[in-house]
This record gives sequence, C-alpha cells and structure tokens, in this order.
Amino acid sequence: MNVIKSTNFNFPNQTGFYKGKVRDVYSFEDLLVMVASDRISAFDVVLPEAIPFKGQVLNQIAEHFLKATQSIVPNWLLAVPDPNVSAGLKCEAFPVEMVVRGYLAGHAARTYKSGLRTLCGVTLPEGLKENDKLPQPIITPTTKAHEGHDEDISREDILAKGLVSEEDYVQLEQYTLALFEKGTQMAAEQGLILVDTKYEFGKIDGKIVLIDEIHTPDSSRYFYADGYAERQASGESQKQLSKEFVREWLIANNFQGKEGQTVPEMTPEWVNQISERYIELFEKVTGKAFEKSVTDNVLERVEKNVLTFLANR
Repeated sequence: MNVIKSTNFNFPNQTGFYKGKVRDVYSFEDLLVMVASDRISAFDVVLPEAIPFKGQVLNQIAEHFLKATQSIVPNWLLAVPDPNVSAGLKCEAFPVEMVVRGYLAGHAARTYKSGLRTLCGVTLPEGLKENDKLPQPIITPTTKAHEGHDEDISREDILAKGLVSEEDYVQLEQYTLALFEKGTQMAAEQGLILVDTKYEFGKIDGKIVLIDEIHTPDSSRYFYADGYAERQASGESQKQLSKEFVREWLIANNFQGKEGQTVPEMTPEWVNQISERYIELFEKVTGKAFEKSVTDNVLERVEKNVLTFLANR
C-alpha cells in the first residue's frame, strides 16, 4: 500500500514548510497548502507506521464540516485540490486550542479519576462516572505546542499571560460553543454523540477565522447513541468512534509517550484494522460512502494536483 509518510515538495513561490505531527504545511505569501499525511500520533508521539487512507479520511471529514459550519464562523478553506490536500487562507493562529467537552471522557475522565475536580479552571461536579454527560459543555483550553505535549491552561491564565485578548477570547468561546452545538446536531442525525472535540482559530485582516480540521477522529471523540444509556447504567465501556482505541492499545502495551517507553510493534494486521476503523468513522460521521483514492504513485498525484491548483488560482 502506497501511503503518505512524509512529503518534501518544492512548489513555485513557496515561502516556507512546516512538518506537523500529521500534516505537512506549505506556506505561500497569502496561502497555506496542507497535506494530510497518513501518519498517526498518540500522546503527542508520531507512531512508526503510517495508516492507509487515514490522511484522506481526515481531510475529507474536515472539508465536510468546514463547509457545513461556514455560516457560524468564517473559515480558512479555499479548495480541496486533492483527497489529501486542503488549501486556504494564511492566518495568524492563536496560541491556544479550544477544547470543548460534553461528556466526562478521555483526559477529563483520567483527571477526574485521579481525584481532581478542577480541569483548566473549570470545576466539575461530584458523583460523575466515566462517560457521563456533563451538566453543560465546558471549555478546557490547551496551549498549542509545536513540539512535545500541549498543556492544559485556564481561561484566567490565558488572559493573564496575554496569550489572547479578552475581547477575542470571548468571541472564541462563543464560536466554540456554537460549533460544538452544530457538531452535536450533525452527529445525532447519524446516530452518534459528539463527546468532545477541539477547535483552532486564527486571525486574518483583524477577523477571527476557524482554521485546521474540525470534527475528525484525530480531533474528536464520538460515541454510538444507540445503547449509550444502557451501557452507562451497567458500567460498560461505551462503543466509540475515535482514535481512543489506539490510545487504549498503547496504554495496554505500557506506552503513554513518557520517557523510556517504547512504542509496541504495529503489525500489518493492526495497521489494517486502524485503517478500517478510520474509514468506518468517515462513513458513519458524514453519512457518505468512502471512495478510496488512487494510491499508485500517491506523491506524484498530490504534487500534480497542487501544482494545477496553484497555476489556476
């Protein structure tokens, strides 16, 4: 299988290149071209094996939701010239990610289980079980780290450190909750529960815009709505669509990204299973059939499609 593990293109008028955990970002004067690779990360570590079609899944889910939410908040996306590529406006990104949670799951559940009742300055009620619905969605921001771990941060610290102005932060909160509400409605239509997700924002010409991906399995957690209440009542694990199953596999194999730990072997069968789960998530979340892109000479395909886009814009 011809996967995109990394890219190293040199496009006309290119001004910069940045390799993220999953995306390769090519900069131009007023434009960003993001290639969604097939790399997969967990606990802020890029795992050694790439996952077939993962980048296409992420890119096309993001396109689906960016188009569906552009009436709520303007976003950066201009075009999707290739199944693995998004091109859009170059913005000045805010140095925080807006994490929003409707349920006690993942990092929030692990924090709660440790005995803490405050997360990013937000007080959580007593008596919650893992995966319980919260009284209302909460925003638990993180710092945005280029390398290493993102760190939890409170609203108060963001304002005190001057990371975001109060006026802008109030707007970010409003956009975050409105986007989460829309995502929740769209998930419900597909028989899913949007558990938690994160949004990133930037500014262009003084205007706040939504950037990067939204509502993808890398940035979001989904439960199946059918049977949710019964599973909670009986103390069962929730059936979910997200990257959490990869994290759980790593934890079970003694890896959480900590110093001295080694990533367990990713067998071809396990890699294929991850790919199938991502494709299942695409189809379940969007309600569309997934059409696998041609992966013969995949890097040539990506380069050709980006060059055509650049020539015609």
